[in-house]
Amino acid sequence: MPTLPASPPAARKRRLGGASRVALGILSSRVLGLVREVTFAAVFGVGAHADVLAAVLRGPILLQNLLGEQTLSASFIPVYTRFLASGKRRAAGRFAGATLALLGVTAGLVALVGILLARPIVGLTSPGYLADAGRVATGLAEVDRFELAVQAIRFTFPMASVLVLAAWALGVLNSHRRFFLPYVAPALWNLVIIGIVLSASIAWLPGGLAKIALGGGREVTALEVPSAIAERLLLAACLAALIGAFAQLGVQLPLVFKLLRGFQLRLSTRVEGMRDSLRAFGPAVAARGAAQLSVYVDQVLASLAMAGAPSAIRWAGILYILPLSLFAQSVAVAELPELARSAGSVADSVVVERARFALRQIAFLVVPTALGFIVLGRLLVGAIYQRGSFTDPHTLLVYLTLAGYSVGLPAISWSRALVNVFWARGNTSIPARIAGGRMALAAAGGAGLMFWLDRYPLASLAPSVAGGGLFLGAVGLGAAAGVAGWLELGLLCRALGRILGPFRLPLAEAGAMLGRAVLALAPALALQFFTADLHRVPRAAVVVVVYAGCYLWLSRHSARREIAAWIGRSGGLGGSRDSRG
Repeated sequence: MPTLPASPPAARKRRLGGASRVALGILSSRVLGLVREVTFAAVFGVGAHADVLAAVLRGPILLQNLLGEQTLSASFIPVYTRFLASGKRRAAGRFAGATLALLGVTAGLVALVGILLARPIVGLTSPGYLADAGRVATGLAEVDRFELAVQAIRFTFPMASVLVLAAWALGVLNSHRRFFLPYVAPALWNLVIIGIVLSASIAWLPGGLAKIALGGGREVTALEVPSAIAERLLLAACLAALIGAFAQLGVQLPLVFKLLRGFQLRLSTRVEGMRDSLRAFGPAVAARGAAQLSVYVDQVLASLAMAGAPSAIRWAGILYILPLSLFAQSVAVAELPELARSAGSVADSVVVERARFALRQIAFLVVPTALGFIVLGRLLVGAIYQRGSFTDPHTLLVYLTLAGYSVGLPAISWSRALVNVFWARGNTSIPARIAGGRMALAAAGGAGLMFWLDRYPLASLAPSVAGGGLFLGAVGLGAAAGVAGWLELGLLCRALGRILGPFRLPLAEAGAMLGRAVLALAPALALQFFTADLHRVPRAAVVVVVYAGCYLWLSRHSARREIAAWIGRSGGLGGSRDSRG
């Protein structure tokens, strides 16, 4: 069985620990991100203000995603890494400077357009909000979501521009195998938002939100936030997001400029490497555009559903994205520079072997997480979000939406790893076309399911839960996205097989992981039943710990190499031999 070329001990150690360091950095920022979202949930619940927050953050984040981390991973990191591998450090620095100049001008212009054209942008991204003025005038609604979103988006568009520059810094650091700092930097963004929102809450809601967000009692009476104060808190959150973006960029720059050689901030496409990068950039933007357009379509559809659907998708998405970031993205990030360095220098069979092990490493943690979301998700959502304005009906709707998304969680996680193989070879067009197909299926299926399910109130599914005027449309959007993820994975595998030869997903290994996860659920569900009188937060913590502990114990022999890869011991990605591949 062919193996990857031997690496020096130091390099091998760095590579083996790469995914773990990325996961650690992401975990720290995601935990704070979850605290941020819990704070938002306590303030806004599931309703008009939360709908606005979802809309004004999602639009600018579209810009950041189009021009930022994933696109730069496809276009910048492979070129920059090859300069480093060939010893051309000064050429790498000039290439980094030209890329930063081009990104800065592009992001700045788009942000300016976003500020000046805030009204038509909100109208396009959230057309359902346009009717709010009439509803407010007739007394059918209290909040004009359109006008509030116009004010808020003028803070969040500049935020996105700064985050694009932070993604450039991340690309440089990843290429130098500096994984922890760029993925822990978003923790500062979250800390700034949490600090400002909690400070404003203490000032404007004395004795209310502050106590709930910081602890509260065993059961807390639902918080009533006056609409005028909720609007002020929402605008404070958006301003905080802009300030936090500067903090996220600033903390990375000292190390970036320490690593760069020959850096020149020059707006030119003639700098060596720029044309190769731009050729990959277009399809990469198209691929990210398809993914983000899918998010945009979900937002548009949700804005046409009953109130609460956009915010339900947002709260569910926060939990759904967590394992994608921790497990799939961490492996993908650590592997991309190595695949780019070895492009054309190792046999295709070695690349296949490496990709299959990466998929197994991802599946080891994603499979039990997806099953946990589907079976234990209601308990988890309640423990994380249910406080303040976020009540039991909100928990049920968000859980059902999360379960729909979780159906496709393993497929989407694997797709992220497989896309790396195409990117490392400079092929960004195939993933772009496949992403477009997934988007079309998710949009068509999501629209049909959403409008069908939106006819049914939440109370019709669970009569014991007061529905609070909520409907089931958001669940349809989540389920359609989950199913579409499997289509994308199948198409990527077929395309990869045409390039590298026969490629099989490690389905047998993933099935064994699923079996162990099902066995681990038995004691967790029993514990959940016998602790029904316990407060939901410690109850969820105990149940999740037991589930995770039983799964790891059952896996201790059959998944030794996957466990070793995550804790940074020998047997990981860097020089792995796949005896089953």
